[in-house]
Amino acid sequence: MFRQVVEGETAAAPPAAASARPSATGKRRRNMRVEIWSDVACPWCYIGKARFTKGLAAFAHRDQVEVVFRSFELDPNSPEGSTAPVVEMLAKKYGRTLEEARGMEEHVAATARAEGLEYRTEGRDHGNTFDIHRLLHLAAARGLQEELLDRAFRANFAEDRSLFDAGVLAAVAVEAGLDEAEVRAVLADGTAYAAQVRADEREAAELGANAVPFFVLDRRYGISGGQPAEVFTRALEQAWEGREAAEPAPAADACDADGACAVPQR
Repeated sequence: MFRQVVEGETAAAPPAAASARPSATGKRRRNMRVEIWSDVACPWCYIGKARFTKGLAAFAHRDQVEVVFRSFELDPNSPEGSTAPVVEMLAKKYGRTLEEARGMEEHVAATARAEGLEYRTEGRDHGNTFDIHRLLHLAAARGLQEELLDRAFRANFAEDRSLFDAGVLAAVAVEAGLDEAEVRAVLADGTAYAAQVRADEREAAELGANAVPFFVLDRRYGISGGQPAEVFTRALEQAWEGREAAEPAPAADACDADGACAVPQR
């Protein structure tokens, strides 16, 4: 079973002598795999990825960590080709005025900027992200998954570009290093990589992930939400030290399966 790692829980640091080549049993440890379920429409996924990256950088065995990004749609029932301004969507979802919704966005933006991320509070739109996830699977097959995810996050939150426009999405994918003809072929074929997206989403449900970002370390430890960087570092250390058996197993701010995102309080 999964062990849920929460903010504030202590994790044992690796002994100074453990260089991570052979383990205490004399066997060489394989790489640790971290799987991250997220959606590019989720602001806490954007923030959480930045925090995880900082936490990973502080982990002694970071070069032995494989990171895989998994698909999770916040609003899978959103009609394809239909978009709405984010501020209006927030006002409707939370029953707030437009001014209150703008204030919610400003609070999230302040958190993002504290992590060194750009964040636009006006002019962003919200829509169906299925095509983006399909391209992320194409990118994974070409060894460019993280490059595309980073570009997609930046386009959605920091730049005046809509990922829900097929032309813009294709351009972002090409900027990440993908072949334009291949990108356009995938976008034109709605079945391309669709099974992979659905498989990720089924697996998230099986693991009990009902909010993103959701981090799974070696199928043994689960972390939910955009935790502080030091929490990720401690969790990585804890997972590393407890992984001898290497058996599969299974809050901070997050966005849930209904698309609702936590908002920092004043």
